Amino acid sequence: MKVKLSEMRRVAVLLLITGCVCASVPEEPADRAAPSDGYCSWITRAQPHGTGGRREGSSEFRLRVEGDPEHYHPGSTYRVTLYASNPAYFRGFTLIALKEGHNGEQEEDYAGNFQIIDEEDAQFMTNCPPAVTESTPRRRTRIQVFWTAPPSGIGCVLLKASIVQRKIISFQDEGSLTKRMCEKEPLYGETTDKPLVDCCACGTAKYRVTFYGNWSEKLHPKDYPRRANHWSALIGASHSKNFILWEYGGYVSEGVKQVAELGSPVKMEEEIRQKGDEVLTVIKMKAQWPAWQPLNVRAAPSAEFSVDRTRHLMSFLTMLGPSPDWNVGLSSEDLCTRECGWVQKVVHDLIPWDAGTDNGVTYESPNKPTTPQEKIRPLTSLDHPQSPFYDPEGGAITPVARVVVERIARKGEQCNIVPDNVDDIVADIAQEEKEEDDTPETCIYSNWSPWSACSSSTCEKGKRMRQRMLKAQLDLSVPCPHTQDFEPCMGPGCSDEDASSCMMSEWITWSPCSMSCGAGVRSRERYVKQFPDDGFACIHPTEETEPCTVNEDCSPSSCLVTEWGEWDACSATCGLGMKRRERMVKMPPSDGSICGAEVVEVERCMMPECHTIPCLLSPWSDWSDCSVTCGKGTRTRQRVLKSPVELGECKEELEQMEKCMLPECPMDCVMTEWSEWSECSKSCGKGHLIRSRMITLEPQFGGDLCPETTQRKTCKIKKCNQGGLNSDERKRRKEDRKKRRNKQGREESADELAGTLK
Repeated sequence: MKVKLSEMRRVAVLLLITGCVCASVPEEPADRAAPSDGYCSWITRAQPHGTGGRREGSSEFRLRVEGDPEHYHPGSTYRVTLYASNPAYFRGFTLIALKEGHNGEQEEDYAGNFQIIDEEDAQFMTNCPPAVTESTPRRRTRIQVFWTAPPSGIGCVLLKASIVQRKIISFQDEGSLTKRMCEKEPLYGETTDKPLVDCCACGTAKYRVTFYGNWSEKLHPKDYPRRANHWSALIGASHSKNFILWEYGGYVSEGVKQVAELGSPVKMEEEIRQKGDEVLTVIKMKAQWPAWQPLNVRAAPSAEFSVDRTRHLMSFLTMLGPSPDWNVGLSSEDLCTRECGWVQKVVHDLIPWDAGTDNGVTYESPNKPTTPQEKIRPLTSLDHPQSPFYDPEGGAITPVARVVVERIARKGEQCNIVPDNVDDIVADIAQEEKEEDDTPETCIYSNWSPWSACSSSTCEKGKRMRQRMLKAQLDLSVPCPHTQDFEPCMGPGCSDEDASSCMMSEWITWSPCSMSCGAGVRSRERYVKQFPDDGFACIHPTEETEPCTVNEDCSPSSCLVTEWGEWDACSATCGLGMKRRERMVKMPPSDGSICGAEVVEVERCMMPECHTIPCLLSPWSDWSDCSVTCGKGTRTRQRVLKSPVELGECKEELEQMEKCMLPECPMDCVMTEWSEWSECSKSCGKGHLIRSRMITLEPQFGGDLCPETTQRKTCKIKKCNQGGLNSDERKRRKEDRKKRRNKQGREESADELAGTLK
């Protein structure tokens, strides 16, 4: 009987969803309930207008995609909510996503994929796998699922919902239970939404990525952490399709977890470098304290990286802190275009995502590990009422950051059919060319002044001069070079190299060595950014080569190592510091011996003088309460560093302390310890013992009065007992009593005689 009832329930739910509202439910097996024709088109088959139960245009129920977008990005994930407005409710539902113009008769008619959030609320329909329905029929007002958009080229998609409310079914081809979204058309030069299987671009390209943090109290006021807000150090890489730094729907590595929870990029960088040839460039930026400052106070951080045909993807992440495990970033951003070229510019507004390792819901929630670990997912405005991004209407989260990726140069023969535009050629025109300088690090100079005018106004050779000022000599034993510099010059139009009219770009980073072991050659290129005004050609070289050695010894005991990575940032933000760079062992010695090649290189670096950067401080806080409740104590006040200067560079004090005086503390009576108890006052029978103490300090300032100074207590040694005397003692006492009686008798006789004589 239990089996039959279960089958009846399934049939009843299925018939309600399909639009057959009957007075009774036939006792038939559930597998016969769904029609067998047309895949699962029976779900979408609309009933004629006026059929019992179907209600067109009902506004009690609504299907909503978070943020109410009109377009979808292929491969992106969206939160879909089906809800009833108060006091309405529903017992069952069906969700589908159809390609526009299709009726669901074939599997190919369905677009994208649903993901169940709560298995107690929803499940995939057994007889129609693309559809989502309720797990158990019950009264409810809201359900949520994730929907991942289809790949590029699908066009418009219809998200449609069917509602079961008692025996009323609402199913609409348009209106509040249907959401139409079309694929966002990419602009020319934008990246593909999913990494290309193979990149067809030629040569290499160099990019600059700039991170603009917009996470501020003005834009995100709810529970904004005023004192500790920051962005962690940014870490990323340009890499191949065989390496995934992070991705939605995936689980984080230990490196990503340490960035997400601790803001530490050390483990993540180690994981990246272990990928060897799958990675072309490691991308790093410094942490930002505080998280936001105007660009005229602190420039947006940036880093440069390269890509090639194999390693044409770029990924990065950075933690917003404090937070449980929230980050922003890009995952496998493809910089290779379908036209076999390199993307010119990419701009993305970023919302935070959850790493799935901590259950916290606020910025400063206590650590609470997620067990088991969950998948990476974007934060939404409906996650939790205590979330700083919560919006009961389910609106889109205001972006917390923007990232701009710009191409600044290309190297090698390019095979794309679209020519460069002017912006591409001069994209790096603002880059200052770096000059080699052999000045000792112990000599601190000002910057060089601009070159003076040439001493010759004709084509005769002359000289021009520039100057700098010696500001500090840290080691008197090391001489400091000259403060003036001269170079030959000629009048305008006479010089073979007129730097003011022939402008070159920076050199692109060196190519890999042509040999994987032993001596080889490497090269680099640059481009003409501005030709001379007089029409003459630039004679500056646009390419140069130099010898390189990967391994001098190519014997079986030699090991193959990668090129040196880029130098880390100087350990000091002002003054003298250290910097390091690393490389990795790509192939250990074939004979099993230890690789002798150096994999870490360290050198000194000199930053500007520390005191040259002013520090901006907040006003002093109010004085704290006195450290005591009476008498003498101390109190403190603080202020915080508001400028981008590192804490160690600011010499101003951040905390002050002063003495404070409160009314004198009450002093209680002070007494000595009690003396020992005296001996009992009786040798037998009841007596008493006495002990005493002395006052050493009378009470002052309202202190407690002195208690008693003497105490008595009863004592009883033994009972006095005459029957216990020996015979001699008794005889002696008897004689004494007899003598006293005789004496008393004699006295009385004497008295009587005296009276008679009178």
